[in-house]
Amino acid sequence: MQPVLFSVFGFDVQSYGVSKAAAALLAAYLLGRAFQRHGLRKEDAHSLVMWATIWGFVAAKVYFLLEHADQFTWHHLGGSGFTWYGGLIGGVVTFLVMIRRRRLPAQLVVGAAAIPLTLAYGVGRLGCWLSGDGTYGKPTDLPWGQSFPDGMVATDVSVHPTPLYEALAAVLIAAALWALQRRAWRPLQVFGAYLILSGLSRFLVEYLRINEPALLGLTQPQLWAIASVAAGGVLLWRDGVRARRTEQLRASSDESRVSAHTFIKA
Repeated sequence: MQPVLFSVFGFDVQSYGVSKAAAALLAAYLLGRAFQRHGLRKEDAHSLVMWATIWGFVAAKVYFLLEHADQFTWHHLGGSGFTWYGGLIGGVVTFLVMIRRRRLPAQLVVGAAAIPLTLAYGVGRLGCWLSGDGTYGKPTDLPWGQSFPDGMVATDVSVHPTPLYEALAAVLIAAALWALQRRAWRPLQVFGAYLILSGLSRFLVEYLRINEPALLGLTQPQLWAIASVAAGGVLLWRDGVRARRTEQLRASSDESRVSAHTFIKA
């Protein structure tokens, strides 16, 4: 593990921070490409990612501090200690505010963000693994188990490298979302699928993590994962209802047009 990649003039460049910067750059690039394909300005995509990243980190830190309020030390205000779901909430809220301010097509933008968000999350998890930030899993004797003796949260015990599991899952989810886009799924359908797949991934990996149960034997991330899956299901259902209504209106309009044309001919 390599928590510190290198030092410049006494300043340590940490792998954790570099991975988060790389994740933001990747998301900005991919969303910019998606914007261009839809005739939107890539500069708007870059601004969306930049501000969502900034406020996402703020929200992730605030969420982390609230989680550990009973154990608070000044060390918690440092460059480590962020909660993913806090960051997701902050980022999504910022995203929606900026979409409204810039008058962008909300459904299209949200759908376009699904794959960039997924892959950015995977890159971020690689940084968690490289820095050994303590998000690894329970002890294991499987061949791919790893210890993190030099990690930010060190352990000499062989444990599940859960950040790598999540990074791999992110790649698979991104591939599934890309396939759905190729099948002409609508933007909200794609984002709904993202919420479901990412929620399921986090729910399952939590069984290998070392987080404490919060409710009904489930950890806090698992509760958020359930909420994510439910929100994704609601999006898919509502989008399907809207699509069926649109088709019915179109069919009724076509029937009226045909009837009118027949009456005129008669």
